[in-house]
Amino acid sequence: MCGIVGYIGTRDSVPIILDALRRLEYRGYDSAGIAVIDSTGALAGSKAEGKLSRLAERLRNGETISGAAGIGHTRWATHGVPSDANAHPHLDCRGRIAVVHNGIIENYAALRARLLQLGHVFTSETDSEVLAHLIELHYDGNLEEAVRHTLHEVRGAYALGVIASDEPEHLVFARNGASPLVLGIGEGEMFVASDTPAILPYTRREIILQEGEIAVVARDGFHLSDYEGDPIEREVTTITWDAGSAEKTGYKHFMLKEIFEQPQAIKETLRGRIDEHGRVHLGNELGEISDARLREVSKIAITGCGTAYYAGMVGMYLLRSLVHLPVEMELASEFRYGEPVIDPTALVIAMSQSGETADTIEAVRIARGSGAGVLGICNVLGSHLTRLSDGMLFTRSGPEIGVAATKTYVAQVTAMTLFALYLAQLRATTEDRRLREVADGTKLLPAAVDVVLNTSGEIRKVARELRKAQSVLFIGRYVNFPTALEGALKLKEISYIHAEGYPAGEMKHGPIALLEPSVPVVGIATEDRVREKMISNLMESKAREAPVIAVANRGDQEVQSVSDHVFWVPKVDELLSPIVNVIPLQLLAYHIADIEGKDVDQPRNLAKTVTVE
Repeated sequence: MCGIVGYIGTRDSVPIILDALRRLEYRGYDSAGIAVIDSTGALAGSKAEGKLSRLAERLRNGETISGAAGIGHTRWATHGVPSDANAHPHLDCRGRIAVVHNGIIENYAALRARLLQLGHVFTSETDSEVLAHLIELHYDGNLEEAVRHTLHEVRGAYALGVIASDEPEHLVFARNGASPLVLGIGEGEMFVASDTPAILPYTRREIILQEGEIAVVARDGFHLSDYEGDPIEREVTTITWDAGSAEKTGYKHFMLKEIFEQPQAIKETLRGRIDEHGRVHLGNELGEISDARLREVSKIAITGCGTAYYAGMVGMYLLRSLVHLPVEMELASEFRYGEPVIDPTALVIAMSQSGETADTIEAVRIARGSGAGVLGICNVLGSHLTRLSDGMLFTRSGPEIGVAATKTYVAQVTAMTLFALYLAQLRATTEDRRLREVADGTKLLPAAVDVVLNTSGEIRKVARELRKAQSVLFIGRYVNFPTALEGALKLKEISYIHAEGYPAGEMKHGPIALLEPSVPVVGIATEDRVREKMISNLMESKAREAPVIAVANRGDQEVQSVSDHVFWVPKVDELLSPIVNVIPLQLLAYHIADIEGKDVDQPRNLAKTVTVE
C-alpha cells in the first residue's frame, strides 16, 4: 500500500521521482506528492489529491520545481480522507523537514496531543504528520539521530523517508514491519523505492532494507544501521529480470498481459523441480525444514489473505488427497487473533505474493512463537516472509503489476502441487504410479492454459451479456470450490459487480433464494469425482431461471444442455484442474471490467500489497 520514492544525485530529481511513482501506481493510492531541495537550498514541493497525473499537471503548470535530491509519495488513506492537505510529504513547523510515510503510527494521538501542548501546529488529519514534528523536536544538526530518536518514540509498522534543507547532501529512510523499501545503487546517484520496478530503469543493483533498520543515502553511496546506531553490512544483490517485464509490451492493461503470461509462470515455477522420472526435488530449497522434520509433521496449517488464501485452499485439498494429513485453513487476519492450536509438530504454510502482507507476517510470528516450522510460498526474493520462514518455495512469476492477482495465483497453486507431491513421496502416502501421473500432468499445464487463453474472444462475447448483472454467483465443489471463490473475487475486485463464491453443495442452504433471471450462476463442472453433483446444481439453477455459465471439458454435451454458455477447457487431472479452470474466470472478469471502462489495473480502494492491518 502507498509508495515511497527517493533520489539523490546530479540529475534533476523531479522527473525521476514522478516516473518511479508512476511505476508504483499499481500499489493503490488516492493522492500524491513530492518535495525537493531546490537551487536556493530550500524545500519546495507540491501535492494533489487523485491520480498522479494531477500532480504532474500542477508541476507543469505553475508549480515548477527542481532539485538534485527529493522524495515522493503516493498515499492510500488510513487517517484522514483523501485531500491535498492529507497528501504526503508532510512538513515540520519551520518548513525545513519533509517526511513521507507508509504504515500506521499506532500511538499518534498521544504524540500529537503532546506536540500541540508544545505549540506545534498541524495542517492535516494524518497520523504521519507527527513524524515530521517529532523529528523537528529532536533535530540538533544531525538528521539521522533525530530520526533515530523519533523512532524510539513511535509504535507501529512503517516505512519512511526524510529530507531536510539543512542537510541537502543525504536522505534518511527507515523501516519497521511489513512496509518494504529497496535502495538502488547507481553511479554517483542513489534511488529508493517501495518496490523494485520503480528503480529498475535506473539500476539493477539493490539493497533491501530490513525491519528495524535506518539507511542514510548520499550521491556516493549509503550506510545502514539499526535503531541503536550499530552499523550493518549487507551485500548488494543484482536484479535478474529486465524493465520490459514490468511494462505492458503492447497489451491494453497489465492484468491482461499477466493473464497471458501464465503458461510461462507455470513453466518457471516447475523448472528444475521435477526430474524425468516424475520425482519432485525441493530439499535444497526448504532450508531448515529437513526431510526428517517433514516426516514427523502431525498436521499442516495454511494461512494467507485474499487470492493467496484461495491458492492455499487448493493446496489443502492436494495435501489431504496425496499426503493424508489433517490440514487446516485460516485467514491470516483471523490466525492472528483466533488462538490457533499449533505446536512444534505442526507445519505452517504462509502464502503471500509480496512476502510483505502485514496479517500474514504476524501470523508467521505467532507460528514461530509456538515452535512450528514455517514454509513460505512467495514471489519476491528478500521479502519479509523469506527472512522469517524456515524454508521457502519461490513462485518465480516475475513482477505482477496489476492489483488483481492472476499469474501469481496459478504459480502459487503450482508450488503447492509440487510441495504436496514432494511430501507424499517423502512419506510414501500415495502410490508411486499415482504420484507420477500427477507430476507428469503438471508438465502439460502450460499448453492447456494456452488453449484456454485462445478462447479470450469468445469469453468477451459472454462478458458483454453479463456486464450489467447486479450480482453473480460462482459455485464449485471439492478442489474447484476455491476456483469459484477466486473467480468471484476477481469479478468484484475489478468490475465492482457483487459476486459470491459458494460451495455448490450448500446451494439449498440459502443461496438458492437469490436465483432469478437477473442473477447469473457460473459453475465449474469439469470431469472429476463431483461432476454429476455439479450438473445437478446447474440444473437447479436453470430451473430458477438463472442464466447458467459453465466451465467444462470440451465436448461435454451434458453440461452444455443445461447451460446458456460454456467456457471450454482441456481435460487435465482433477487435482490439477483448478489451474486450468480459473483462466476463463479471470478473462471473464477482465473483459467485463474493460467493456465497462473500469480502471482494471488500479481498482478503487485496493492496493497490491497490504502492509497495514
